[in-house]
Amino acid sequence: ITWRAMQFSEEFEVDPGTEIVAPNDLPNFRIAADGPEFEIPDGRAASQASPSTAARVGHETSSSSSNLPELIENFISYFHRQLKEQNVEEIHSLYETTFNKLTDKFYKTSSWPRPDAIAPLVKNDEIFLIFYKELYYRHIYSKMTPTLENRFESWKNYCDLFDYFLAANKSYDVDLPNQWIWDIIDEFIFQFQSYCQFRGKKENLENKEELAKIKSNPQIWNLLTVLNYLHSLIKKSNIIQILKKEEPEDVSASNIYKMLGYFSLISLLRIHCLLGDYHLALKTIESIDLNNKGYFTRVTACHITLYYYLGFTYLMTRRFVDAIRIFSTILIYISRTKQYHTRSYQYDQILKKNEHIYMLLAIAMSVCPQRLEDNIHSELRLKYGDKLNRLQRGDEACFKEMFCVACPKFISASPFDENTVSTNYSPVSNETLHQLTFFLNEVRQQSLIPTVRSYLKLYMTIKISKLAHFLDIDEDTLRTHLMCVKHKTRNLIWTGGPVNSGQWASSSDVDFHIDQDMIHIAMPKVSRRYGDYFMKQIIRFEEILGEL
Repeated sequence: ITWRAMQFSEEFEVDPGTEIVAPNDLPNFRIAADGPEFEIPDGRAASQASPSTAARVGHETSSSSSNLPELIENFISYFHRQLKEQNVEEIHSLYETTFNKLTDKFYKTSSWPRPDAIAPLVKNDEIFLIFYKELYYRHIYSKMTPTLENRFESWKNYCDLFDYFLAANKSYDVDLPNQWIWDIIDEFIFQFQSYCQFRGKKENLENKEELAKIKSNPQIWNLLTVLNYLHSLIKKSNIIQILKKEEPEDVSASNIYKMLGYFSLISLLRIHCLLGDYHLALKTIESIDLNNKGYFTRVTACHITLYYYLGFTYLMTRRFVDAIRIFSTILIYISRTKQYHTRSYQYDQILKKNEHIYMLLAIAMSVCPQRLEDNIHSELRLKYGDKLNRLQRGDEACFKEMFCVACPKFISASPFDENTVSTNYSPVSNETLHQLTFFLNEVRQQSLIPTVRSYLKLYMTIKISKLAHFLDIDEDTLRTHLMCVKHKTRNLIWTGGPVNSGQWASSSDVDFHIDQDMIHIAMPKVSRRYGDYFMKQIIRFEEILGEL
């Protein structure tokens, strides 16, 4: 996109004789052949700014003040114009880079200016103010502790935003970068989750006035309304028909609706996972084909979120082989791409989610051992070697510790009831403890499987009485355990197509059958992998050549 070069005074319609910005000061509009660019230089501290900048920053007051720094005024005006002109490339730069740099400089510990303070700068453009409020409240959730009023106002703004998207006739059209579209949907679900957790703790309801507001506003962050907005966005975008190739994709149509619908599908997976409805969670994304490079690869955070919640859903539905495959795939992706996100504002979140996925992988591997990529296996041993040994011994305390840290923060689907609010001051919620109980029951049922498998590996045939003697249990109990081994090692394994499909197969490296009093063991031969060894040596050889 080429923009005509213009002077800074012309860009913002100010008196050319007025000194707005000193040389080398902020903002920096590079006037080049290809047009102006809004840029915040790195490494510039407020203390190093010119006198004019220092004076301007010194006059900065609270975010509700109308006396805004000129840099912020210029940014808001420029942002507003780019949004109206649908300059997606420039919007992405302003949203992804400039906004975060301005936040670090001016509003690291306070909120951005209130919407009514910047409204005159954008001529009270209601649509722009809706998008600005989305950023405004998201910043409050990120850097500060939101008040109940913030939670209510943010909900109303999301309703206005989605109603605008869902309106049949629009006189003002916008287009947004994929990253912002994802962040809107992702933050919507996060704030819903945060509100459910907020009202579910007794200590947050000690203020009688706030309690009365929550009770008198049951429509605020209502589960059915949240689900309705997501389903409405999916329906309007026709994304399911597009993914199933039942309807051709209109390349001339706006990208925003297609991506809103697609990201809403992934958010439905997330919500149903948070509610503990894992089968419906898989059902919602059955139209997404993981074998092909889907839209989720366009946004790193979306990619990681999809695989995290999908892997956890597989884990909780006893599809351990699929869970391990999903976790391994996304961990490889993160390890190969995280070097490109070191300067991203989401880098810390990526690293945090990476640790959670490693924990869940350790849990899945302890219940259902599988072969891993060498890099993932060595990294897993390096990070959680001791805990992995404890998990393999069936240490329930270790299972509980790692599960509570790595699992999603579950929510309740029931309407708010003051009498059922938890008085538990533990950081682990009742909903999480409920899911943990179910998972630990599964772990207990599989507690004897590693021991039985270790004995079966030593024999081709063995009498039931002999194996019972080794395990120090009676024969009837052993038969029960052997049936349990058969049942628990038979999993539904995904082979392609919808994520909720699959074929039943044994996940164990040892198979057996019982003929009267004799156990016959069949151990499939595992072919050695030579490709990985040669790949390692090739990479090492290239590194040596690079050092010469």
